[in-house]
Amino acid sequence: MPAILALKTTPEVNRAALISVNRPTWALPGFEQFPYCLAAMTGDSAQQHADLTSAVARVCEQFGDDYWLSCDRDGTFPAEFHKAMADGGWLGITMPEELGGAGLGVTEAALMMKTVTSSGGAFAAASAIHLNLFGPHSIVVHGTPEQKARMLPPLMRGEHKACFGVTEPDAGLDTTRIRTFARREGERYIINGQKIWTSSAQVASHIVLLARTTPYDECAKKTRGLSLFYTPLDRQRVEVREIPKMGRAAVDTNQVFIENLEVPVEDRIGEEGEGFMYLLDSLNPERILVAMEAIGIGLDAVRRAAKYAGERKVFGRAIGQNQSIQHPLAESWMELRAAELMALEAARKYDAGEPCGAEANAAKYLAAEAAFKACSNAVRTHGGMGYAREFHVERLLREAMIPVLAPVSQQMILNFISERVLGLPRSY
Repeated sequence: MPAILALKTTPEVNRAALISVNRPTWALPGFEQFPYCLAAMTGDSAQQHADLTSAVARVCEQFGDDYWLSCDRDGTFPAEFHKAMADGGWLGITMPEELGGAGLGVTEAALMMKTVTSSGGAFAAASAIHLNLFGPHSIVVHGTPEQKARMLPPLMRGEHKACFGVTEPDAGLDTTRIRTFARREGERYIINGQKIWTSSAQVASHIVLLARTTPYDECAKKTRGLSLFYTPLDRQRVEVREIPKMGRAAVDTNQVFIENLEVPVEDRIGEEGEGFMYLLDSLNPERILVAMEAIGIGLDAVRRAAKYAGERKVFGRAIGQNQSIQHPLAESWMELRAAELMALEAARKYDAGEPCGAEANAAKYLAAEAAFKACSNAVRTHGGMGYAREFHVERLLREAMIPVLAPVSQQMILNFISERVLGLPRSY
């Protein structure tokens, strides 16, 4: 049994008044945290996965619907949830054991994140801890022993929070065209530039930052000349401006303006000019995690809708007796479970060292579509009350838009499958 499962005694949080008496339960058939597809596993791994999801669920149960509604309404970072996950050892689930992590794989991280989002916290809960699972991956793989020992334990303990500075306003998905530039001066770099859609920068202590170290026009290949850094977020040199947005108000999203940020050479990850290649190491795990997070939200929405449909009576009978209510929810349940199978297959292949780009991208696409549809169906099932905050499905719908748009668009995934799987010519 993984060592992390012995760490699951978490302290009570101070905001007990926000713990909802109506927090989600998993009494309805078909909504077990332990996915059906894992029944194919034998021996210890299946039991470990069951134990893992149960232990994560016990942490999440401390934070009910009213807690997450409060975080969303007030735009407050879920610090108590972040601390509870850190205290339980969960922020180090994929980190090396020799540094205090659990040393588990993407499969276990994906199961954890699905449990987190299906508990009612949705992407507010996921985004509070998500970066810990894929963001430091480049440090784990390409960092020096000194960097790993210095950078990773504080993240696992929750003492440091990191944000991810890659996307830029004028580059978008064309990452090789970013303009943020790191000029080397002796044993330090001076960095200037701008980032956008940088989540949690308001509360972050550190930033994973991608910058050019060689001008684009001087590179033989467009993917070269980019370097990756992990460094403190110096507020004297970095201005962070929050972007008001549709959902997930509990976790901020920002524009970041960098002016003469000094970064020591020892904060550069790996070789200079190879940052883009290092970044690719984390793309498939991120897609898998986002897929499972979306699936968790979708299943939560369907569960809430099914419960409401069974209790709400109109014309003398439960509205759930009507096929017009039943069938959309049944469809969503099937689509979400199918997406989950794809995501877990992608995770299995990644953990086995097998190519998984097609599966990881397909999982993200399928999960995003299924989750958004499920949340829309849940709002419709609730009728007018679906538009009311007290039933929470409108919050799930707003947050379910996130995986449709990020971290890569659905259209770019279709392009990837068309070119890499079907062998069709590139269209852009």
